[in-house]
Parts: sequence; structure tokens; C-alpha cells
Amino acid sequence: MSLRLRLTLMLGSAFVLLWLLAAAWMLHDLRTQMMRSLDERLAASAHMVAGLLAQLPQPLSPDGTRRSISAEQLGIANGLVCQVSSLRGEVLARSPSAPGQALQAEDGGFQQQMIEGVAWRSFTLAQGELRITTADRLDERDALSHSVLLAAALPVAVALLGSLGLLWLCLGRGLAPLRQIRQALQQRSPDSLQPLQLDALPAELQPLVHTQNQLFQRIAQAIERERRFTGDAAHELRSPLTAIKTHLQVARLIHGESDSSLANAEAGADRLQRTLEQLLLLARVEGRQAFDDGLHCSAREIAHLAMVDLDAAQRPRIDLHLATGLTDAPVTVPVTLLVSALRNLLENALRHTPAGSPVQLSISASVDGLHLSVRDHGPGIPDEHLPCMTRRFWRSAGSQGSGLGLSIVQAIAERCGGRLQWINHADGLEVTLWVP
Repeated sequence: MSLRLRLTLMLGSAFVLLWLLAAAWMLHDLRTQMMRSLDERLAASAHMVAGLLAQLPQPLSPDGTRRSISAEQLGIANGLVCQVSSLRGEVLARSPSAPGQALQAEDGGFQQQMIEGVAWRSFTLAQGELRITTADRLDERDALSHSVLLAAALPVAVALLGSLGLLWLCLGRGLAPLRQIRQALQQRSPDSLQPLQLDALPAELQPLVHTQNQLFQRIAQAIERERRFTGDAAHELRSPLTAIKTHLQVARLIHGESDSSLANAEAGADRLQRTLEQLLLLARVEGRQAFDDGLHCSAREIAHLAMVDLDAAQRPRIDLHLATGLTDAPVTVPVTLLVSALRNLLENALRHTPAGSPVQLSISASVDGLHLSVRDHGPGIPDEHLPCMTRRFWRSAGSQGSGLGLSIVQAIAERCGGRLQWINHADGLEVTLWVP
């Protein structure tokens, strides 16, 4: 769940709860005030009728005879029912909308009564020997109350929905700096350790960015220390190995070729030196150390440079095939990396190909990149072992290599944005390096 949605749900729930409480309070108070106003209307109407009766001839003569009073003389407002009765309960006058059954007028003040199955709210005023009762139906009151409450609740609901919409928009605008930080991190290259440069950040996010930049700085320092260690190790370890090889060669010259122990010691030193160089190269490639030495070579020149790095006795076994139309345009991949990758592929193929058998090196170009294919004529690799070929120090049965050659080629391919593919043939293995 996103932070924006989480904040919207939390704040929106609080807004809805507060709005509902406020709306319930307001609507309850509105209904109470409206009922009080309707009751005051009943009382005012009863007092008005009493004032009119005081100006008319008395409906009861001193001898107790009844005088008629017309409904128009009562002057009652529309929607109300009015009844004038005597102390003995005799109805002297009533409005046209009054129910067929007489209203109860024995008790003064407000009361509720059921007449002909309909609930009424009435008010009775005693005026001498007369009882003036005004009333209205409770169902009409409820209908009026519902209409008023609906009219009052609709703006509240619209305001609530509008508040939630504004809350969503405002949170999106308020969280824009976080989105800006996320986009800045996504657009960075994997090996970029430059500090984030973002302007106009809120005060709450500035410590976060500052801490992130400090982390980048510490990582850059750690990588720089690793690079210095790699360089120092390369310098310090190569010199003793070179000295050991020199002394072994001098000893062989003195004692002659018959001493096999010296030959084995020299071969071990060669293997140790080769493994050390492979490890240092792999560390440099994976450590994102710069390899741009300013050299610009074509694919043909890169093939020749890789072949020159091989043992002079193995070079005649390389069968070089250049595709028709291959140009001499310089490649964009660092020359050092591409030569190292191709040399490792050739050494691996020569190691697994029987002596005297050739190794094919094919170079072709397409619109999307350069294809370097090396095919040996060895025993091949079982299909179940193909995923393990780029694993460090993994060697097939009987292999004399260090198990780092294809790992380095894979690292160089990833470094350059290329890919490594292999095809198992009946009489050997074909490995293709594609670089853009």
C-alpha cells in the first residue's frame, strides 16, 4: 500500500468520522429547532384565534344558547386544524381540514393524540368558557422534517466528498518530493555514487537525502579502498612470482632439463601467476574500475591483439574467419576488456581441443552489435553443466584451468551491456560473445 493511499485512508477516516458527528449533531439540532418552531406555530395560531374570537360576538349567550361561528372567521393558517369547543366538550366551530372525530381539548397545552388512526400534535388554549385547539398531523411533520434534513444533508455529503478529493490531491502534491527522490534514484546508473542534488526539499526530507548522500560517500570510499588494495596486491604479488620464476629458470639452466621438480615448480608458479592475474582482472571488472585507455581499434585489430597475447606455439591453431563486409570502424567497447574476453575464450577453447586440432574464431557485425564466436573441437559440455560454466572456480572433469575464464567473460559482457551464449555441438562447444 502506498504512503499516499495510507495517509488518505487514515486522514479520510478521521474526516468522515468528524463530519458525521458534526452532521448528526447539526441535523439533530435542526430537527429539534424545527419541531419547536412548529409547536410555537400551533401556540401562536391558537392565540391568534383567541384574539379574533374576542372581537366577535360570544358564541355562547348568557342563557347558554349556542351561536354559530363560521370557519372563515377563525382565520387559521393553511395546513393547520383548529377547533373551538365549550367546557362541556361541545364543538362550536372547526376548520374544514379537521378530522371527523373531535380533538381532545380537556387538557391544556401540548399533547399527542391518535384520531382515526392518525397521530396528531395539538395545543389547547383556555379562553374563558371556550377551549381553542390547534393541531397538525405528525406524518406531515415527519415529511417536512425529512425534506429539510435531506436538503441540509446534501451539501454536507457534497462537502465531505469534496474534502476527500482535495485531501487526495493535496497529499499527492505534498508527497511530490518523495516521488522526486525516487525518480532521481531510478535514473541513476548502478555504479553512480554521486550525491543527490535536489532543490527545494521540505525540511523533513533534507535529513533523509543528507543521510543518503553520506551513505553514497562511504560506499565510494570503500570501493576506492578496494581499488587501491587491488592495485597494491597486483604490484606486490607479481614481483615475488616473477622473481620465483626467474630463479627457477636459472636453476634449470644450472641443473639441466632432467630435474623435473624444477619444471613442476615453474609450471605451478605460472599457474599461480595466471590465476592471480585472472582474479585481479575479475575484481577490476566487477569493481567498475575505468578501462578507457584512449585506444580505438577495429574488430580485426582486436582479434589480432587477442591472438598475440596467446602462447606463440598455440597461435597457428587459431583459424580466423572475418565476415564479408566487416568494416574497420572502431568498436565502442573498451579495447582492454574486449581483448581480455576474447583471449579467455580462445585459451579455454585451446585447452579443451586436442593438440593439432584447430579452433575457429569467427567475427561478424550486424546492425545491433558485434558477434565474436569461438568454436572448439573438444569433448563438449553436458547440457546439465551449461548453467555452471560462468560460475567461479567451476571446472569440468579433467580441466586444467583456473575456472575463472568464462566468469571474467560473463562479467565483461554484463559490464558492456552484452551477453554470452553457447551452443553444444557433437564435436565441441561454440561460445558467442555479443556486444553492442
